[in-house]
Amino acid sequence: MRIGLIGTGRIGTFHAEVLSRHPAVGSLLVADADPERAAAVATRTGATAVTVDAMFTGGGLPDALVICSATAAHAPLIARAARAGLPAFCEKPIALDLPGTLGALAEVEAAGSVLQLGFMRRFDAGYAEARAAVREGRLGRLHTVRATTSDPAPPPAAYLPLSGGLYRDCLVHDFDILRWVTGREVREVYATGSDAGPAMFREAGDVDTAAVLLTLDDGTLATATATRCNGAGYDVRMELAGELDQLAVGLDDRTPLTSAEPDGPGAPPKPWPGFLERFAPAYEAELDAFLRVARGELANPCDGREALHALRIAEACEVSRRERRPVAMAEIPGG
Repeated sequence: MRIGLIGTGRIGTFHAEVLSRHPAVGSLLVADADPERAAAVATRTGATAVTVDAMFTGGGLPDALVICSATAAHAPLIARAARAGLPAFCEKPIALDLPGTLGALAEVEAAGSVLQLGFMRRFDAGYAEARAAVREGRLGRLHTVRATTSDPAPPPAAYLPLSGGLYRDCLVHDFDILRWVTGREVREVYATGSDAGPAMFREAGDVDTAAVLLTLDDGTLATATATRCNGAGYDVRMELAGELDQLAVGLDDRTPLTSAEPDGPGAPPKPWPGFLERFAPAYEAELDAFLRVARGELANPCDGREALHALRIAEACEVSRRERRPVAMAEIPGG
């Protein structure tokens, strides 16, 4: 296959390396708003550096496109791929707001093209096992779910105004995986947040720590918490409690958690430093799935409508935090 990739930042470089060694990829084209950065990644991976426009014109169109650009470019690139008939994989989000997301989805649906979103946790072995346990009834009636995402250090200050905020940028992964694992929809949210950490969060109108209580449509209660300031390391977990059993995802010898019990485990010698290390196998699996989707061998495991559902939950959280009240999902447009 001839694969195009747009965006050669941190995640784009990682994806380029994965694609360059995939047996189904015969040639790889890379492009970036910064041509020098694209050229460096091309040299590193054996790819060919081209312009963004070249991905959509001429006789050398790729068979499929991977979009890892800055968030503001996602929706326009999705639309261009749809109009060119290119199956596209895009890192989340489609856009930072509902109108932009709905507009891009309309382009995809009008063209009848393929769009797969990058919610990599769906391809993580632990989350897949949790999903199976819930669906097979091994936990009994599920009554409580606890999800957490904790970054070891804040992102650069310049990133915050472009990120969409902690709910849309970070917790959106927890919202997506909550729906995927449980098979239920969120009925109502109540969200709060704190900007008591570094001043750059207050200046950006964002929070550095957040907590959400979510009520699912079958009455299951879920909490989702996130922080940008978890100095112990990168910590992503989900705990599911049912009437018969409990199950934890993300609990291993690299989880940055120290027991306070006298005989409990101490801090891990090598905690997870970040998301690329923690979810490397999942990132590889989702790209492998996308190549199979593009070849018509696999049904789309995470289409654009899935991203819309997660974004609507994040939007409800922003309303709840701002207005200090529970917000029903029925209040959020786009459902």
